[in-house]
Amino acid sequence: MKITSDSFEHRGAIRPEFAMGVPDGFGGNRNPHLAWSDAPAGTKSFALLCIDTDAPTDASLAGKEGVEIPVEHPRGDFVHWAVIDIPADVDEIAAGSASDGVTKGGKSSRDGAGMREGLNDYTGWFAGDAGGMRGQYHGYDGPYPPPNDLRTHRYFFRLYALDVDKLNAPASFTAADAQRAMHGHVLDEVAIYATYSLHA
Repeated sequence: MKITSDSFEHRGAIRPEFAMGVPDGFGGNRNPHLAWSDAPAGTKSFALLCIDTDAPTDASLAGKEGVEIPVEHPRGDFVHWAVIDIPADVDEIAAGSASDGVTKGGKSSRDGAGMREGLNDYTGWFAGDAGGMRGQYHGYDGPYPPPNDLRTHRYFFRLYALDVDKLNAPASFTAADAQRAMHGHVLDEVAIYATYSLHA
């Protein structure tokens, strides 16, 4: 399979238009364009995950005044997008079609054409914020790495070709739910990634 984007170059920087955070506040938070081709025979649906693999494991350091998060700090995953049940005849997601702007207090999924969008990790990140951001965040919400993080973050858009029409996942599923449901059904997978940093 092949996956491409008109919104960014593979391994290149993603523009603030597609990020949740910019140096002075919120970015455009639009989902980027993605297109794919050459799915294997027998593909009945696709699943898509967008994961930042460079998220600091100690969240208390994020934005902490007087502290810089070193490049070698232990890292973990932060999920920005999880989509399942994308029909086999769909081969493109238009820029801004799944997210266009920041929605405070959570947002519902923009399910369409049979596909379903799950929860992203901003649901947990904003859980302790009583100032208006707390809520359940479905669909795409873009990069917002800590401004005091010295590492440039990578955002992997990974597409899976599956041998089933629908995955057995909860109504409000997570990326982990999707990965469990996909087990044994993946015919092929492909990935592209973009980078982003708020560190001056």
